[in-house]
Amino acid sequence: MTVSQILTFQIEKAIKAIFEISIDKVEFQMTRKEFEGDITMVIFPLLKVIKGPEAMPNGAKLNPIDIGTKIGNYLVDNVEEVTRFNVVSGFLNIVISDVYYLNFFNEIKNKYNFGFGTPSENSNAVMVEYSSPNTNKPLHLGHVRNNLLGYSVAEIIKASGKKVYKTQIINDRGIHICKSMLAWQKFGNGQTPESAGLKGDKLVGNFYVKFDQEYKAQITQLIAQGKTEDEAKKEAPIIMEAQQMLLDWEAGKPEIVALWKTMNQWVYDGFALTYQNLGVDFDSYYYESNTYLLGKEVVQFGLEKGIFEKDPDGSVWIDLTDDGLDRKIVLRSDGTAVYMTQDIGTAIQRVEDYPDVGGMVYTVGNEQDYHFKVLFLILKKLGFDWAENLYHLSYGMVELPSGKMKSREGTVVDADELMEEMTLTAEKISTELGKLDGYSEVEKAKLFKMIGLGALKYYILKVDPKKQILFNPEESVDFAGNTGPFIQYTYARIQSILRKVDFDIVTPSYPEISGEVLHSKEKELLKQIELYPEVIQNAADNYSPALIANYTYDLVKEYNSFYQAVSILGEENVSKKIFRVQLSKKVGETIKSAFKLLGIEMPERM
Repeated sequence: MTVSQILTFQIEKAIKAIFEISIDKVEFQMTRKEFEGDITMVIFPLLKVIKGPEAMPNGAKLNPIDIGTKIGNYLVDNVEEVTRFNVVSGFLNIVISDVYYLNFFNEIKNKYNFGFGTPSENSNAVMVEYSSPNTNKPLHLGHVRNNLLGYSVAEIIKASGKKVYKTQIINDRGIHICKSMLAWQKFGNGQTPESAGLKGDKLVGNFYVKFDQEYKAQITQLIAQGKTEDEAKKEAPIIMEAQQMLLDWEAGKPEIVALWKTMNQWVYDGFALTYQNLGVDFDSYYYESNTYLLGKEVVQFGLEKGIFEKDPDGSVWIDLTDDGLDRKIVLRSDGTAVYMTQDIGTAIQRVEDYPDVGGMVYTVGNEQDYHFKVLFLILKKLGFDWAENLYHLSYGMVELPSGKMKSREGTVVDADELMEEMTLTAEKISTELGKLDGYSEVEKAKLFKMIGLGALKYYILKVDPKKQILFNPEESVDFAGNTGPFIQYTYARIQSILRKVDFDIVTPSYPEISGEVLHSKEKELLKQIELYPEVIQNAADNYSPALIANYTYDLVKEYNSFYQAVSILGEENVSKKIFRVQLSKKVGETIKSAFKLLGIEMPERM
């Protein structure tokens, strides 16, 4: 059991014994640096339940210091892990014995995947959806945050002890797709990714931009001929042609479907390379062209059950006003589905495809908050028990100092170019710092990519998902402060220490222990390592890679403080030297483990 688990059990016993009451929760926090202690119990919540005028000889009510002192004395007398305590205002600062932390370390120092949970045999799986791009343009900076968040959350949930499926739905149909197709027909001159020397997603994206340019030119021309702006937008020949192309696609016109398949495949091939470079993967893919008709049967079921209602024009709605929302259409009057219908059907289809799925996480920007409130509520009303376990991983936009990005105007930050820029930035800064002696060109290239991508991923993932990010590439590759490269450098420093070890480090740590033998910096490190399993669970429960990122930064800061304060390989006491090397090794393993959950690789040397 962890310190907090041991103390929770013992404090509940203490309160029962001293005050003859039961409590359902004990609140802890880290002890402030200016006070002695390893963990602090917050006493204030007890004031509401401990009245006890009879507990004081003069009949006065107990104050927080009285309560803390009584509990502290009980713990010292009855709990071997507690050596002493002090009470400051409403806080009980508890000192834990060195023996406890050494025993803890000996239990976990060789434990593979320390901190990770194991799925129980009959536990439900979680499906995590992320990426879900359109097939009319390459992935951009916004997609990068989406992919990194979704992938990391999936890995964290898996580490917490659940089975996870990673998926996405690809928006491969609609007017926006037809715009790229039509522009290619008109202006492409038979270009292919091979003939143009471009990734397929970039080639298709160029034609999406070309369509917008032509569309705007036609609008300007029509306005000059006396049309209003609204009339010009509707009557521009190129938009009317795109609308007709969509109708032809829906009707299955062979040449249109063939062009659609060809250009989409160009995009898929381009996406695959971007995903590979970004280090994310998927277990399954869903395509809007296959799912846009899903859900229509469910609407009929909902009508029969009185969940949906039909308007006089034949459209079908659900009234959610009693739930604080509004009326939402689920089927148009002409019988065609809307996005909501499709999402209802896709969710149901996924559970049919993966029967062990008991919940889903949707990684989608915060502009869709309302959509997912409605979707989840509809699925609950339809009676699906797994609908209780749906979560919208809502995240803020990523902006640049220059402002928002616009795909149709070609002002986005391309994901591939961003990764390349990050690698070049890492190369520039690493070269300026030196320390690359002995590296081959291949090793350098691999290291620069590792540092550049690590900087990018950490910069994005250390921020709470709900917050907006203003992305600064130069700032992210700083080798000092709360950055990926700083943490990677500390890991590499630990590996350098381990490479210099020329003695046996398997011997148990401090085999002969009595009293207080730990240096304060050693103890602080052990306390930080002990938090790792709890941090993983909290990060999974809150769908927040930021908790993992910032925990790792705290661990690294603690290690660097330890490194500066004590001798490791130069320590004369053999037991202490072995212990410090073992401790360094475990810190390195924990850093690497945590960064793997963020999708970040670690260099063995820097």
